[in-house]
Amino acid sequence: MVFTPSEYRPRFRGGHRQTLYAWARPRLFPRLPEPTARYFDVAADARVLAHCHWQPNPAAHPTILLLHGLEGSSLAHYMCGLSDKAWARGWNVVRLNQRNCGNTEHLSRGLYHSGLTHDPLFVIRELIERDGLQALAVAGYSLGGNLALKLAGELGDEAPSALKAVCAVSPTMDLARSVDALDRRANFVYQWNFVRNLKTRMRRKAALFPDAFPLEPLSRIWTVRRFDDVYTAPHHGFRDSADYYYRASALRVVDRIRVPTLIIIAEDDPFVPPAPFRHRAVTGNRCITAALTKHGGHCAFLERGADGYDGYWAEREIVRFVSAQAQMVHQETAELGSFA
Repeated sequence: MVFTPSEYRPRFRGGHRQTLYAWARPRLFPRLPEPTARYFDVAADARVLAHCHWQPNPAAHPTILLLHGLEGSSLAHYMCGLSDKAWARGWNVVRLNQRNCGNTEHLSRGLYHSGLTHDPLFVIRELIERDGLQALAVAGYSLGGNLALKLAGELGDEAPSALKAVCAVSPTMDLARSVDALDRRANFVYQWNFVRNLKTRMRRKAALFPDAFPLEPLSRIWTVRRFDDVYTAPHHGFRDSADYYYRASALRVVDRIRVPTLIIIAEDDPFVPPAPFRHRAVTGNRCITAALTKHGGHCAFLERGADGYDGYWAEREIVRFVSAQAQMVHQETAELGSFA
């Protein structure tokens, strides 16, 4: 199926302006019902929390699994905004917190990382096998976008038939390039915010597991790269941050994606360079639709709203894309039943 994204008309130009405005702007979602909490025991020493919105008779509706970015949570504005739009179109929604995120440090002994696809895959399989869900999509933002793409690439031809679509907004698909971009002087505020949150989380983690995470190195950490060298890489068995970034990047496996996939990325994203999205692994894969816009910032993509549309273009396009895939599958199933 060929999918054509609608035209994006940026509310204003400038990647930093879009990014910061979308991050700071208050949002309300009065039509989105209160979620139910669900825990998934993804490993012997790890449990993750999801906030779920179930339609009446959930198995009769498609389900979208949402993945947040670095140091985000199920409460991030884009997670709730996408949930709101998907719910209104008849989707079940599962807003997943990665390990330790969303105040869940006590649920897992270890840490998460940018390529830890084990957990969302576990959730997908449980939703299929235990809940009987037959049509699922995955959508991720930033680090969550890398996870979604890496998961689809790792599954390749073995992707479960229930997985109908994958979407990624501003995905950190080439982690080394994104971290290099974060090191630029112009991106100091993003680096500072990420590192501040990572340090805060490690202090909470060490309070719960004092023998596992020494805090002495924190005073010498000022960049995401240094944090990954000291904590993330050794904790997960990577040689160093460079090894971690290479092995955890979706760019290595996007050529293997066999599920309809939508990638949304902006040329003016402050710290996700557009070059990897012109890589042959992306452009040569007929399962991937890459919407590369001139403006949009990082996980923002704001335009002027009207008639009940709030202007969050990427959220709207994701719902259009996954709904088109689900509808196509529904039509094919009906045609096969009629033929039989």
